[in-house]
Amino acid sequence: MGTPSRQRRGRGRASSTPMGARDAFASVIGALPERTRVVLLVFAAIAAAFFLRLIFLQVIVADQYSAMAEESRTVSFETSPRRGTIYDRNGIVLATSVEATTIYANPVEVSNAVEEARQLADVLGGEADDYQDLLATPSTTFVYIKRQADVDKAEKVKELDLDGIYFIADMRREYPHGSVGGQVVGFCNADGEGLTGLELQYDDILKGTPGVYVAERGEKGFPIPGGVKEEVAAVDGQDIMISLDIKLQDTVERALEEGVEELETEEGSSIVMDAATGEVYAACSLPYMDPTDMTKSEVGSEHVKAITQPYEPGSTFKSVSAMAILESKAMGPETTMFCPSTISANDYDVSDSHERDGATYSLREILNHSSNVGISLASYNAGFDKLNDAIKRYHLTEATGIDYPGEGSGSVLDFSKWGRITGYNISFGQGISVTPLQMVRFYGAIANDGVMVTPHFLIAKTQSGEVPTYHEETVTEDMEAIEDLRSMLRSVVTNGTGVAADIEGYEVCGKTSTAEIPSEEGGYKQEVYNLGFCGFIDNSSSKLVCFVGANEVYAMRQTTQIFNDIMSNAVKQYNITAAEAKQPATSKE
Repeated sequence: MGTPSRQRRGRGRASSTPMGARDAFASVIGALPERTRVVLLVFAAIAAAFFLRLIFLQVIVADQYSAMAEESRTVSFETSPRRGTIYDRNGIVLATSVEATTIYANPVEVSNAVEEARQLADVLGGEADDYQDLLATPSTTFVYIKRQADVDKAEKVKELDLDGIYFIADMRREYPHGSVGGQVVGFCNADGEGLTGLELQYDDILKGTPGVYVAERGEKGFPIPGGVKEEVAAVDGQDIMISLDIKLQDTVERALEEGVEELETEEGSSIVMDAATGEVYAACSLPYMDPTDMTKSEVGSEHVKAITQPYEPGSTFKSVSAMAILESKAMGPETTMFCPSTISANDYDVSDSHERDGATYSLREILNHSSNVGISLASYNAGFDKLNDAIKRYHLTEATGIDYPGEGSGSVLDFSKWGRITGYNISFGQGISVTPLQMVRFYGAIANDGVMVTPHFLIAKTQSGEVPTYHEETVTEDMEAIEDLRSMLRSVVTNGTGVAADIEGYEVCGKTSTAEIPSEEGGYKQEVYNLGFCGFIDNSSSKLVCFVGANEVYAMRQTTQIFNDIMSNAVKQYNITAAEAKQPATSKE
């Protein structure tokens, strides 16, 4: 009975010890003078603050301060990879990256900014004051003096042995053909980023992966000799081959520029596409863009407007209406109908571009004379639903899917909202917008036996050997209608408005256009037109389709001679051969 009692007392003594210690400590503190107690408490608070600060610095923000310290003693920037080369279809270089040198400075080290600026200007060009401002930049240890400078010029700067001037290997984009093909190829900024054209379209393929350059610097920002702390090599981009033929491109650009000048305007465009493959051999629009000197390029020149800018096509669209009529079997090429001088619908009048008396025309002659009245009545008789079906089936207001940034798509009023005047207008290319490229694709389907292809530029990734494939679609199997339309388009060139487009020994087929231009105030502008011609050489070894347009032309004229100049050169360049020529059918007035 006595032993358990001692154990209970032992537990009681153990549990009372801490309380006793606290009481003893409190007794000691309490016995101290009040002034001493205050000093001790303040010291304890300060010690606790230092302890918490130490934890904060060494645990919570240690990484942040470490990074700040690292930054204060290093200079770092990305290094440019070698951007992939762009080749034309024959392997000619259109865009390439060459070795360059980036020159930078540490203003802290510059002892005489005025003198160094003068010497830099003597070698690199430009104004000495600009270099002086850079060299005297306050509160920094890094400024670019010249990015992507010529290697030779950089070597001359090295020979000057200037204080605080440093160099690093870099790459620079060059365009050997200047403005020729510039709108298609596009251009890059100083960081090697594609901004327009195929440089933008295929930036992910071309650009590669930047490297990293990190160098240590000592007191006052001076570089430490041999102090490259980290250098990650850049990964070069891939090369591509595109369908452009730079020789034909040059021919097209020259012919367009000279032809537009003769038409006394400033804007025009052209496209040459292979209807069998969709490969675009040439494409341009005025004014041209020079990627080697963007300071001289005009606003809007960076795009091929024949691809990006929809417009009302005018009479080149009559071929679409004629095809719908032929497919409906409402009329054949020699079927005739009376065409009054004017017709009216919904309080609007429709007339031809030239005054005439009423006349009986065949469908072929309607196209030859480019009669608005004739194609309107023929489309109405066949049924506007057939025309609407053709517009949809030939994808005439849909983007073609070309691999070029900013493609336009066009538009047309929903068929449920068509009135008779709407149908009339659309039949001759008013009240509908398309791009020249969409018209080229339609004419290409006629030249290619009803098979419509996807226009494109990329034909191969040269290093991997990858060859992309593109969608094609049979949009009509009515070979009779196709042959009839080809025959009628041939008549336009031999007996109609397109005679200047003809090339001796070849069967040129096509259609002219003198399209009115919508006015911002409503209606259409007076006595000013968008001209166009779209055509191809039938029964030949080539299925090249060519569009030529000129914008804002005063008086009714034609672009047929420009087409002739372009395609005559193409005949020689590609040795295009013709089958035995067929005589187009004629009809009696």
